Amino acid sequence: MFDKILGMEEQAHTAEDDEWDAFVAAHPQGSLLQTTGWARLKNRFGWRSHRVWLKRDGCIAAGAQLLYKSAALGLMKMAYIPHGPLVDWTDAEQTAVLFNQIDHSVYERRAAIVKMEPLVWQEDMSPTAWQAICQQHELRPETDTIQPPQTVIVDLRPSLDDILAAMKQKTRYNIRLAAKKGVTTRLGSRRDLPAFVQLMQLTGQRDGFGIHTPLYYQAAYEIFAETGQAALWLAELEEQAGMAKPLAAIMVFTLGTSAYYLYGASGNEERERMPNYAVQWAAIEWAKNQGCQTYDLWGIPDAPEAELEANFTNRHDGLWGVYRFKRGFGGQIKRTVGATDRVYNNLAYKLYQWRRSR
Repeated sequence: MFDKILGMEEQAHTAEDDEWDAFVAAHPQGSLLQTTGWARLKNRFGWRSHRVWLKRDGCIAAGAQLLYKSAALGLMKMAYIPHGPLVDWTDAEQTAVLFNQIDHSVYERRAAIVKMEPLVWQEDMSPTAWQAICQQHELRPETDTIQPPQTVIVDLRPSLDDILAAMKQKTRYNIRLAAKKGVTTRLGSRRDLPAFVQLMQLTGQRDGFGIHTPLYYQAAYEIFAETGQAALWLAELEEQAGMAKPLAAIMVFTLGTSAYYLYGASGNEERERMPNYAVQWAAIEWAKNQGCQTYDLWGIPDAPEAELEANFTNRHDGLWGVYRFKRGFGGQIKRTVGATDRVYNNLAYKLYQWRRSR
């Protein structure tokens, strides 16, 4: 069983929160990571959030949700805007006014830097244009990223048959193989979170990557499931006495017409039954039925597509281990313009860079 989640006392959801979330969901650069729910999640685990916005004719026109946390061994404080700010970057005046609001927030909280990772795709803004915007607004684009800047996005607008047909042949085969080998999928609930966490721990140990605490996954699910924006899907194998053994599980989130695959795991047994493919396909079907138009597989190596295709069979470090799996679902590789920093204290920023490099 899970213990009570401890963290910052949360204020009641307000009409202002609803207004902000509606703005985020409708914005072309909107993301789950800019919602009130994401701020609530991060506030429980060491971050503090603050929101700034601009209004035009009574409606929000631009804004940013900032997260604050100590960095560099607690010697400085940083601000972070995941998948934001939400602004028309081609409107220099609007961008400048919003940065003035961001500056006030940062100064009041005595942060040394603010790291931004806007959800602006390179296909919509060239690196040259982005470089010019950064120069105009005193931003430093040559910096590290927190969220993976490159991902694979599956188009959910076609029929399910057409979505399946667009996948790699091997992926279609594995989806069907899982069903033939007795793997079933179902929509989980809170009581399935311990099984999900156990699978996450096994995956982290097997593949050598860090995972969140059990309470983090519990909080992520509960906060977004409360508003119908989260689903926990499990792939199982029925055993004797009618018991079902969890083989794989994923947690998927939605915002507007977008779905996001953020967390996934599998056990060490029965892997030849391809439960990962079964559960991913179940989540894609679910997301389409929810009215989503895109399914974000969330994170692949930051390399050109030609390099990805040339090396995915022999590289397994970092995100390379998941690219082989994700590429099979027939999505489009997309990259953002990347991260950029706005610096308020140069000495503290050098400390931050030194710490991140280590």
